Amino acid sequence: MKARNTFLSAVACAEAALTVHLCGDSTMAAMTGAVQGWGEYLHYSFDPALFAVHNAAVAGRSARSYTREGRFNAVLQVVQPGDWVVIEFGHNDGGSLGSTDNGRSDCYGAGGETCATTYNGVNETVQTYPTYLKRAGAAFLAAGADVVISSPTPNNVWESGSYSWGPDRFAYYSWLAAEELGGTSAGAYFVPHGAYAAQVMKSLGADVVNENYPNDHTHTSPYLADIMAGAFVYGLTCGTSELGRSAVNSTASLAAVFGDCITYNATVPL
Repeated sequence: MKARNTFLSAVACAEAALTVHLCGDSTMAAMTGAVQGWGEYLHYSFDPALFAVHNAAVAGRSARSYTREGRFNAVLQVVQPGDWVVIEFGHNDGGSLGSTDNGRSDCYGAGGETCATTYNGVNETVQTYPTYLKRAGAAFLAAGADVVISSPTPNNVWESGSYSWGPDRFAYYSWLAAEELGGTSAGAYFVPHGAYAAQVMKSLGADVVNENYPNDHTHTSPYLADIMAGAFVYGLTCGTSELGRSAVNSTASLAAVFGDCITYNATVPL
């Protein structure tokens, strides 16, 4: 009987654990060599008995290409009610559509605009960035998950020799998508990850930050990827989500490193 009780307890624990699924690009993905994505460090902020982290981010992807390749659908197939899905793109979503279409650029705009293109010999109707996020987010919400739309991490804020950063259109689009999914009352949350990451990189200073962008101005060393993960978690704890309240890091302990909580709303410029 004791062995059976132990077995049943183990099963109960396994069934109780929820999953945080990560959908994004190389800044979040598992990488090799001198660079690493921040998603690889997120699990340190959660009790493994409560949350597992499934890093489904893939290098080189945009919201458009991640959709076209069926990667959102692949995550949807394994999502369980009560899970969380974090969506963060933006680094590969810019550019223009045309004869040199790279398969990643989204249609420009904040609404339901569409663009016709041909990619790899296939006609494609390209959506806007917010549309891709909202379609994926709505599917995850319908499956019983909660969704976090996160703004993209910054490029090196010290690259020019002095600190420089401001929210770009993808930061605004991310906020907009979360709002148009119904916001917190619908289980759709926004984290201004880029703003928190820029804030802590300003504090770290040029020498530390420059040293930890070893290859280019986008991809971080393991050390800075860990910082980026902390910035995301701090954004969660400054918000109202149950996921933020579940982080093992207290808001106060994170504030000592990452600074003040940030207010983000529709007044942020495009």
